[in-house]
Amino acid sequence: MDKIKMTTPIVEMDGDEMTRVLWQKIKDILIYPYIDLKSEYYDLGLENRNKTDDQVTVDSAEATKKYGVAVKCATITPNAARMDEYNLKQMWKSPNGTIRAILDGTVFRSPILVKGITPYIPTWKKPICIARHAYGDVYKNTEMVVKAGSKAELCVTKPDGTEERSTIFDFKTDGIIQGMHNLDKSISSFARSCFNYALDQKLDVWFATKDTISKKYDHRFKDLFAEIFENEYKEKFEQAGITYFYTLIDDAVARVIRSEGGYMWACKNYDGDVMSDMIATAFGSLAMMTSVLVSPDGVYEYEAAHGTVQRHYYKYLKGEETSTNSVATLFAWTGALRKRGELDNLPELMNFADKLEKATIDTIEDGIMTGDLYAISTLENKKKVNSEDFLLAINEHLAASLA
Repeated sequence: MDKIKMTTPIVEMDGDEMTRVLWQKIKDILIYPYIDLKSEYYDLGLENRNKTDDQVTVDSAEATKKYGVAVKCATITPNAARMDEYNLKQMWKSPNGTIRAILDGTVFRSPILVKGITPYIPTWKKPICIARHAYGDVYKNTEMVVKAGSKAELCVTKPDGTEERSTIFDFKTDGIIQGMHNLDKSISSFARSCFNYALDQKLDVWFATKDTISKKYDHRFKDLFAEIFENEYKEKFEQAGITYFYTLIDDAVARVIRSEGGYMWACKNYDGDVMSDMIATAFGSLAMMTSVLVSPDGVYEYEAAHGTVQRHYYKYLKGEETSTNSVATLFAWTGALRKRGELDNLPELMNFADKLEKATIDTIEDGIMTGDLYAISTLENKKKVNSEDFLLAINEHLAASLA
């Protein structure tokens, strides 16, 4: 078959460790043979971020705003151990946090369901879509180590030059302090993104914060969601037969565990980070989760929702065989290609993305799978294969469907 032509590039953000290895294998085995890929490439590997003083991360986000669609590999957010391992100039912030701060919007994450992988929560019959706010909070925080005898204050200098101060704590012993912020504009965009996506997917929306404790910060989220829903979406939701529901985050967790799924759970940034991993794992695997950032102005960034699979990478460097699940990374590629095809009116590109996803699911349901799925699959005839053989098996299904 002739390779599928693209008219507009997608922004390609390469990453780190085992996911970087799989990134190249996915392209070599499942994309290059079928698509004349047009991409604007950015190397977000930790070495290059360090070399460019993290400018490459900013540049990739700006390119995403220009072209409208990006696909991102998993990347390292360095800690103290990584500082020594990679000889870093500084402990660079999360590239995801940097990109999301520039693009704004909301991250939507949903589990990829396949036959033979039974959720750990018996009541879950339908996917649970996590909507995660993508701006601010702990990911854009300022923090300090505080010495005993210090006094910490929250100080806001107003436009007229006057100051408003509030004592945070008088430190009698050593401690730590952290300052966070958010923006009404970003919270409002988050709310509208959730409500619009829910209307498109016909999903009820659950939103939760801890406004009983955080009576101004979290309460602002609650108030803006309620105001926007009442003024802009209530009638649309009634017509669509879906509902909006607010509760406290701890109550939401209890309700989620007892539910059958089939709704959107909207979370603040950190809550969404944690809860999306919980949802993914409870449905089967962190590597079986789609993730897309949707900005208010229609920019899409697709990514894997998990980390760089460090343990497997160290085995790979020793020449040992790995059986690493590449499904989430693969679905990031299919999501980006489908959206590029949709925006550029390229039905053949959209069709390719659909068939690649089906080939992936069919491969697993035929019993060919990586180690993480093999350990939890209930299929009788199942076979554990290595990382590359899994992609080759997917390619057999894909080639047959395209023949």
